[in-house]
Amino acid sequence: MQIHHALTTLAVSQSSGPGPVMRSLIVISVVGAAFLGWFLLRGYRDND
Repeated sequence: MQIHHALTTLAVSQSSGPGPVMRSLIVISVVGAAFLGWFLLRGYRDND
């Protein structure tokens, strides 16, 4: 009976859908894009 209660609690939790997941994906995407841009532009430096 505890499992059913836990599933019911998760089903009616206060989180509004995919909000926290989408927020995390957006933050990770932005950080990844910035890192990728830095990594790619790093090769265009002149080391003279």
